[in-house]
Amino acid sequence: MTSRPPLHCLRCARAAEGFAGCRTCAAEGIGVNTMPPLADLAGVDLAAYPGGPWGLPQALPVSGPPVTLGEGDTPCVRLRTDPAPAHDGRSDGRAQDGRHVGEVWLKYEGGNPTGSHKDRAMAVGVAAAVAAGAGTVAAASSGNAGAAAAAYAARAGLRCVVFTNEKVPAGLCAQIDALGAERRVHPGSTADRNAAMARAVEEHRWYPLTSYSSPSPGGNPYANEGYKSVAYELARDFAGRRLDAVVVPTSRADLLAGIGRGFRELAAAGLIDREPRLVAAEPSAAAPFTAALRRTDRADQERTRIAARPTVAFSLGEERPCWQGLDALWRAAGTAVALDDETITAETRRLAAEGLTLEPSSAVGSAVAREFARTPGTLVVAIGTATGLKGLAG
Repeated sequence: MTSRPPLHCLRCARAAEGFAGCRTCAAEGIGVNTMPPLADLAGVDLAAYPGGPWGLPQALPVSGPPVTLGEGDTPCVRLRTDPAPAHDGRSDGRAQDGRHVGEVWLKYEGGNPTGSHKDRAMAVGVAAAVAAGAGTVAAASSGNAGAAAAAYAARAGLRCVVFTNEKVPAGLCAQIDALGAERRVHPGSTADRNAAMARAVEEHRWYPLTSYSSPSPGGNPYANEGYKSVAYELARDFAGRRLDAVVVPTSRADLLAGIGRGFRELAAAGLIDREPRLVAAEPSAAAPFTAALRRTDRADQERTRIAARPTVAFSLGEERPCWQGLDALWRAAGTAVALDDETITAETRRLAAEGLTLEPSSAVGSAVAREFARTPGTLVVAIGTATGLKGLAG
């Protein structure tokens, strides 16, 4: 086994062990992740960075050999920003009144090996599991995290158990099964599914790759460091340009927080002049961050609780805002925006008309990004978290 960097609570700064989040903050009803120290990127040549988590191994909390399937370095695709095509069929970046609007780009994480951003985390998380001497890894998932965990566990020769429910699309179930993972279906709520995983982690000492505690603090802190590579790639690809905002589809905020940490590391090393604004994009049926940020007091924000309802963006949806996400938004002058299912579905069709097949949980991000790019001269990137092809199967 290899040593791991120490963890500390993001909120109270107490030292911590394990992957259940800060127990002190949980006793107050607030789910807070515990994280390793930020990496020092001084001396990094960002122009030479090849992309992906393992492109900067010194930024990761894993000292053993990498587990990789070629994840990361995903493409950025510029989206059309005119509200409707001109009568002659042009799409020239002008609004209907003739004024230029800003640029919207989609960072297409569906280009990862299993089709989602989860590959970045699972590559690092499984490597951490190998370094810890684990024989079995476990993940609780609505689909994409389970598929990624199955793939990287197979790559590393580890057993993988995925806790799901009956609502997971057939295409995702087929992917998890094909990759050799053991899929355990728990009918009912996400809390029931997570509780089953928590019992297994406690009883069998399986290595947890995802969140399983209540209130949820977020996913495995070592795995989540893989998401910093999204920020590194954006800084490299948009070097010399002012990146105004990055819009992230958000549930437990693992991706949002990881991107925020990456930009903080870049800024501390002088590799970027400023951190872009972060925006959490949510379905209105399950939008705890949007509800929280309507409150003026941070103590009230971190104790927000809503009644989440089913949504077409099936892989998003929490009752409480994970503290790591609030922290990322506070640090980056961020905000949260919620959209109804009708708008999300319309955006999914609009992306398809541009040749992009994304799942609805991804489309919520690009729909919000279009709103932020209505100001001329702005540059906004939406994270397209996953392909929509899995939902078409079966």
